[in-house]
Order: sequence, then structure tokens, then C-alpha cells
Amino acid sequence: MTILNNYDQFQGLHWETGSLRNYLAFKGVVAPHTNQPYSEAMLLGISGGIVMGYYTFDYEGRDPMVRILTRNTFDPLETIYQRLEIKTSVKQSTSSEKGIQNLAAEVESGLPAIVYADMYSLPYNALDTDQGMWAMLPILVYGYDQDRNEVLVADRSTKPLSISTENLTEARGRTKKNKYRLLIHQQPNPDKLEMAVTEGLIDCVNYFTQPPPKGSKHNFGFMAFQKWIDLLQKPNQRGSWQKQFAPGQRMYAGLKSAFEDICIFGKDGGAERNLYAQFLDEASKLLSKSELEEIAEQFRNSAKAWDDLADSLLPDEIPLFKETRTLMLRKHRLFLEQGSSSLKEMINIKVRLSDLRSLVNKEFPLTQSQVEDMHDEIAGKVKAVRDIEIDAIDNLSKAINF
Repeated sequence: MTILNNYDQFQGLHWETGSLRNYLAFKGVVAPHTNQPYSEAMLLGISGGIVMGYYTFDYEGRDPMVRILTRNTFDPLETIYQRLEIKTSVKQSTSSEKGIQNLAAEVESGLPAIVYADMYSLPYNALDTDQGMWAMLPILVYGYDQDRNEVLVADRSTKPLSISTENLTEARGRTKKNKYRLLIHQQPNPDKLEMAVTEGLIDCVNYFTQPPPKGSKHNFGFMAFQKWIDLLQKPNQRGSWQKQFAPGQRMYAGLKSAFEDICIFGKDGGAERNLYAQFLDEASKLLSKSELEEIAEQFRNSAKAWDDLADSLLPDEIPLFKETRTLMLRKHRLFLEQGSSSLKEMINIKVRLSDLRSLVNKEFPLTQSQVEDMHDEIAGKVKAVRDIEIDAIDNLSKAINF
């Protein structure tokens, strides 16, 4: 049995920046400008910060999905490693037994281990699973009890999580690329922090104003806002909401998935704009640029606008939609605050959401005219977010002389 009994880091909220934040804090690494552990906000900013991305996925046999990107997803961990000169090494094997041995050895050395695991396969998430869905994301393991067949995990919740060795092994082996992968980290170079922050700020401006590193420019940055607006208000356009997310189960699925990305997926509302504002506050002091604090307030306003947008997706005026939003947020809050101890209630919520999905097919709560009005309402909220962020990003560009 090897458990890091002094492990107490459960503040990280997102898989990537949160897991790294927890790991560095446990090791006692402190940032030079605060003499405190590197904040998750700081790591987010260094990784490239916030973005806007609009994508849809429509696979046969599954509900269509809207995916709203709110942060840089182009190798953010690698970006942090490079900018802070965090040297890493990887232990990886195709053997599940070897994967367990590597994990046990790392914890026995006195350090937690960051491993990749499929979020759908981890029972404490209470998610639906099938062979066509997976998402390999980093989580932190700080205990392994072979006798009790138990692994202790820090993964977004403020509470310790416990799963069986078999559960973790299954989740770690879900895909070939990250199969039984384990990361080992060295100390960041504090002398690189100012440059890392500056490069992160430049990235953020570029992600809004320039074509993305991969994919269509129309799905990213300010063009993504306009694309979403057009798809809501131009019913004859290819990929329009009237077509791809037609009234009924398809529209319900689109609304739910967009709401989840804005408020829930690795975040706690506001499309992560509040977290980015915290980064700007830190960057302001580090770089002696007071104007960044003013821009931080703009992004706090943006966070409120994003929350208004999210509310328009599942509004109070439609009881079924209100219940859906309430249940989704309740399930998320239960996990963050209570962890595995809330699993029974989380499963009950999942069942109820499934019932609501079936109910939508039988009796959709909107007429065609009401659907069109709702599309216009959502489009107006998207415009409001875009206008705030156009001004904020313009000011950010000027502040960093870029």
C-alpha cells in the first residue's frame, strides 16, 4: 500500500491546467511573483488563454452536438512545458500490468502521478458510455492500495476520489495513443515566467484575430461568433440550426451540448472568462502593466454575458428546459463539492435527463414560431458576447504592443 497521506491539493478545475496546478502545488513549487503555488489562472494564460470555437458533430445513431471551445486546445500542456521549461518524461506501455507497475513506482517515490484516462470510463463521472465515445484526459493519482484494489484520484472535484484498479486500468487503456501513459515533471524555470506570460497574451490575441493552427478559420475566433449567429438566423444555410438542430430531440441535444461547454465542461460557468480575468490581474502586476486590470474587468463582464447566453439556451420560460438546466448544474455542483459520495444522486439525475430527452420527442414544448424567436434571442446573446470581446481583445492587443 502506497498512499501520499499528506496530499491535499484539490483546487484544480480543468483536467490539464488543474492537474498540473495540483501536481506543482504538492511538490511545493511556488511562482516567483507571488511566492505561492502557480495558480490555475496563470497556467491557463500561459497555455494560450481563452478562445472562441464553434463546431458541430453529427454521427449516425447519436444525438448531434454543438461544441463551444472556450480555451486553447492546441497542445496546451506542451505549450506550458515549453514556456516554463518544465522538463517532462513519459512512461508508457501497451501492457496493463506494466502500466500499473509504473504507476505504483511513481507514487512509491513520494510523488503523485499524472496519467491519461478516458472520462467516460471513470465511474465517478456518471456518464453514458459506448464504444464510439472517448476522451483521454489527464488526472492525478496520489494513492495505490494493491490489497484493497483501490486507487485514489484528484480530478476536478474538491474531494478525494476513489476507484478500483480495474476501473482505472480500463480507462487508461481506452485508446492506443495514450495507453497507460504517465507523465513525470521537473521544476519550472522561474526566470521564464515573464516571457511565458507575454507569449500567452500574444497567443490569446492571435486566436481571436488570426486563422487557427488547425481547421477552418470560420470556426474560430471572432469569425466563429459570426458563424454561429448566421446558422441561427439563416435557416436555408448549410448547417443551420433549423436544419441540423431541427425542433425536437435534435434541437434539445444542441442546446444541451452548447450549454455544457459554456458552463460545465472543466469549468464553473462564464466560459472561463472569470479565470482569464484572474490571470490578467496576475499578469498586470508581473509585467507592470496596470491596463491589464482594466481589461480583466472587461472579461468579467464577458463572463456575465456568456452566462446570459447559456441561460437563453435552456431558459426558465420553458419548464422542460429549465429542469434540464437545473439538473445539469446540480449534477456538476454535486461532483465538484461532494465527489464520489454523491454518485447515487448523480446517477438519478442522469436517468431523469434521459427521461426528459424521451419526453422531448413525444411533445416538443415550442411551436415553429417560438423556435424562430428563440434562435433570434440566442443570436442576440452571442452578439453581445462578441461585442464585449472584440473591444477587450483590441485593448489587450494595444496593451502588449502587438
